[in-house]
Amino acid sequence: MRLSRLEAIFRALADANRLRILGLLLHGERCVCEIQASLGLTQSNVSRHLSYLKHSGLVSDERRGPRVFYRLSEQARAEAGALLEFLRGPLSGQQRRRAGSVQARRQRRARQAVTEAV
Repeated sequence: MRLSRLEAIFRALADANRLRILGLLLHGERCVCEIQASLGLTQSNVSRHLSYLKHSGLVSDERRGPRVFYRLSEQARAEAGALLEFLRGPLSGQQRRRAGSVQARRQRRARQAVTEAV
């Protein structure tokens, strides 16, 4: 997963109301009026957040008569696993070695502090 894509996803997730909307959509598609009633938000607020989520690729929509139904996009479902994999290993080999070195130094200092205290 590209870093620019991750940035777009995290920007979309950086709002409590958008997270709440995504939480609802995890349980199935909803129209704006259902999201509005469930979360106690105004119609314009819900529409604005859904537009942002749609633009970021996290939700898709389908018009049925006068209503538009929103659901988690297939792209978002596919990227969820890739996102977790990315978060497990974003460091380069050199950065991992440095992090290991920092941790080893911290452990040596802790052992030294215990030895000096005794």
